[in-house]
Amino acid sequence: MEIKYLHTMVRVKDLEKSIAFYNLLGLKEIKRNESEMGRFTLVFLAADGQHECPLELTFNWDGDDKLPSDSRHFGHLAYEVKNIYQTCLHLQENGIVINRPPRDGRMAFVRSPDNISIELLQCGEALKPSEPWTSMPNIGHW
Repeated sequence: MEIKYLHTMVRVKDLEKSIAFYNLLGLKEIKRNESEMGRFTLVFLAADGQHECPLELTFNWDGDDKLPSDSRHFGHLAYEVKNIYQTCLHLQENGIVINRPPRDGRMAFVRSPDNISIELLQCGEALKPSEPWTSMPNIGHW
């Protein structure tokens, strides 16, 4: 049996707010499908040069009462970043809460507007621990 990874899908309540969040992470829209009959929009986002592994945002035009209030059952999406500290600072400066700061210079967690956990991992070796991250407490859960 042969298997090929296609994409990860998450349901979103506010498409534009969610796209803005993932844009902050460096993902860009690569494809959009709108279904008048199905009354939904699918937006595929990917990092530059990584169109083979997109994130699919699914937006139901009439709302989605079946969305859980806390998407913990999903697990998380994980992205490797060039500099964990710069990435977290950029997100923080744009109003994103750093739920699990990169105290170890290697790993952080944030949440999307739809409560999806996003794990950020430092590319290569961990960076030297530094402030303000080292003494920053966890906020909420991830």
